[in-house]
Amino acid sequence: MGVDRLPELVCPAGGLPALRAAVDGGADAVYLGFQNATNARNFPGLNFSDAEIARGIDYAHRHNSKVLLALNTYPQAETWKQWTAAVDAAAGLGVDAVIMADPGLLGYAADRHPALRLHLSVQGSATNPRALAFYRERFGVQRAVLPRVLSLQQVRTIVEQSPMEIEVFGFGSLCVMVEGRCALSSYVTGDSPNTRGVCSPAHAVRWEETGAWRQVRLNGVLIDRYAPDEPAGYPTLCKGRYRVSGAPDYAIEEPTSLNVLDILPQLVQAGVAAIKVEGRQRSPAYVGEVTRVLRQALDRCVRDPGGVVDPAWRRSLDKLSEGQSHTLGALDRPWQ
Repeated sequence: MGVDRLPELVCPAGGLPALRAAVDGGADAVYLGFQNATNARNFPGLNFSDAEIARGIDYAHRHNSKVLLALNTYPQAETWKQWTAAVDAAAGLGVDAVIMADPGLLGYAADRHPALRLHLSVQGSATNPRALAFYRERFGVQRAVLPRVLSLQQVRTIVEQSPMEIEVFGFGSLCVMVEGRCALSSYVTGDSPNTRGVCSPAHAVRWEETGAWRQVRLNGVLIDRYAPDEPAGYPTLCKGRYRVSGAPDYAIEEPTSLNVLDILPQLVQAGVAAIKVEGRQRSPAYVGEVTRVLRQALDRCVRDPGGVVDPAWRRSLDKLSEGQSHTLGALDRPWQ
């Protein structure tokens, strides 16, 4: 069976250098966010001003790439105007689509900016065709990002029955919570990722050098301890090491990254509209390399629909993976 249409490769951009790296690496689209709590990567030093988004759109469009804007956190009653102002700004800047989860905000965008293309964020947690039909009929949503809790067969079934385009994650960090709705981080720090846009907020993170160890606390809670030459990632409560039965262990989740290289041809044949890379908090070098590898792998699917994974691709992505290991996650799950 041939390939009628390749999925778009959608890559993250935490700043202009990452946007350029993604576009230069072959991304069909990049996604980004404002410098506030309206997006789920509200880290200091990340994200875009209005002027930077305009420059990013200009660069992307000149290279035949699109810019998608994530407004994927949930406004509260007292912060509603900040979120609607972000929708208005996105429409005024001319982004190619806005990625949202909150039904109220989707309704606002559909009413005020009917020409604005809407994508349902993974935070919307739509996992069946009836839910997708609701968002399509009520708000005119044209694409949904599926949660990372579905098997490959479930993805196939949804694509067959979906009234809209389907986007799936292809590479990057995994989360034990319901797609970023981290009750653990909120419990320890008092800041909800859903409304403040960040888990493990930087103001709550403290690194300590003890001489024998480098250790990290989140709001005073010791969540990991590293040997002097041991690599340390951004500290999150779910991927910390704790004393279990007398020994340090990853009690909740071991660091690893989703990597769909092994089933990329099946996803292409299933008809997914887009493959998404997680990681707006990552460096431009990371974004550029992941984009380059997945671009090559997708293009290989045209010449060889059966798909052969170049071992060099796997080695390259494993170097960038959490824990230097990869998984297919729920896509490979034998049970429903």
